[in-house]
Amino acid sequence: MKRLFDIFASGLGLIALSPLFVVLAVWIKCDSRGPVFYRQTRVGKDNKDFRLFKFRSMRPDSDKLGLITVGGRDPRVTRSGYYIRKYKLDEFPQLINVFRGDMSLVGPRPEVRKYVEMYSPEQMRVLSVRPGITSLASIRYRNENEILAAAADPDKTYIEQVMPDKLAIDLEYVDRATLLNDIKLILSTFKEIAAG
Repeated sequence: MKRLFDIFASGLGLIALSPLFVVLAVWIKCDSRGPVFYRQTRVGKDNKDFRLFKFRSMRPDSDKLGLITVGGRDPRVTRSGYYIRKYKLDEFPQLINVFRGDMSLVGPRPEVRKYVEMYSPEQMRVLSVRPGITSLASIRYRNENEILAAAADPDKTYIEQVMPDKLAIDLEYVDRATLLNDIKLILSTFKEIAAG
């Protein structure tokens, strides 16, 4: 049922949001050089790599300067990217990943290999399900960029504080996942985006 729901909802979402995709694509191209989409290798279900799609909100080759984003003051973020990130519009192309089966609408956020290699055996259980566009951890840590921006060492703060807490929340989801809970989390996500 979850996979059928994902296919139906992501397909409908891609059709409904196609006009917005065009507007965002034009805005991104007019604002800075580089591709419309940002693609990054993330770790998915069963510890397998996949290519995640996002609208590009940063300057090309920004990954070379670090994988952690530190809020609005991050100089790598473009002018359009600031607003695209603020309203989570950069996440919408992940509907493509959901439709293809790389991801689900709801599930633990997919991480890059560098951080997955730091997981404990217990934390690795988050890879037993498809990663999601949204999750309870994402909602609780909606201000993650601001937390990291205030840290003296953002990478250390992420590894030692943020990541373990988010993984603990994600493991609760893995143990209690239901389609009804997924729908509630989707509605909560829309509520958080609307609230700004």
